[in-house]
Amino acid sequence: MQDWINELNIPGWLSTLIVVIGIIVLVRLFFVLIKSRIQKTAKDQDTIYRTKKVLDFVSYIIIILALLITYSKNLGGLTVALGVAGAGIAFALQEVIASVAGWMALMFGNFYRTGDRVQLGGIKGDVIDIGVLRTTLMETGQWVDGDLYNGRIVRIANSFVFKEPVFNYSGDFPFLWDEIKIPIQYGSDYEMAKSLLEKIAEEHVSKNAEEGKRVWKQMVKKYLIEDARLEPMISLIANDNWVEFTVRYVVSYKRRRMTKNDLFMAILKEVAATEGKVRFGSATFELVGAPEFQVNVKNK
Repeated sequence: MQDWINELNIPGWLSTLIVVIGIIVLVRLFFVLIKSRIQKTAKDQDTIYRTKKVLDFVSYIIIILALLITYSKNLGGLTVALGVAGAGIAFALQEVIASVAGWMALMFGNFYRTGDRVQLGGIKGDVIDIGVLRTTLMETGQWVDGDLYNGRIVRIANSFVFKEPVFNYSGDFPFLWDEIKIPIQYGSDYEMAKSLLEKIAEEHVSKNAEEGKRVWKQMVKKYLIEDARLEPMISLIANDNWVEFTVRYVVSYKRRRMTKNDLFMAILKEVAATEGKVRFGSATFELVGAPEFQVNVKNK
């Protein structure tokens, strides 16, 4: 291509520009056609997303290599200088190199994917984009209670996948175990309290257990992990102030806050309907003794 342009007696700078633009356009057009084909044939959105990201990265590498090959004769004098500077460049760009390596691990290592809720680099949120250098999260928590968005978009270097644990709330098993604690006064009808808690759990969270069982079967096949109980479970302990019931259940990682709200509303309603047979506990203090006070009254 370069020799053909030289025969037209085009100025050097213009011929260089034409070659560069031509290589970029041809390579990008080729990869656009490939991505269009994948978009039409693939059904899994995550596969489409990952493939597009990889193809974009590969296209940039091919463009750079094509330009280097095209102008290899002109770059001969720079070889020694680039070799000497290589070590320094690698040291200066070690974080960038680690982030690119992290991106490769994310593309093929199944750490997380777009749409997953993760905790990465001390930040918790939903993954909305995975770039070559950074992962972008829509943050949850912080000054907002529960697992709700707070409005901040956070970009975290991909190198963190090698530095810190990656917590995935929605990977292979998109459910979490959660629990609420209910204090009940001593002297209440404990059997009635347990029965109404079982009834409420059955009405509000039993469907989660059924859905979770299907997913958990795949987990048992994929990992060396024992079968787990996903049905709601009620347990109690007695402490100095009250009898404490614990309701343990599985819930979708996106519905923890609303599920707790539904459970507490139902519990308040059912306890009120027992007409005092079941009463909520509260902290009580008993005054065992007090020091004697002597007051001297002087007659004027």
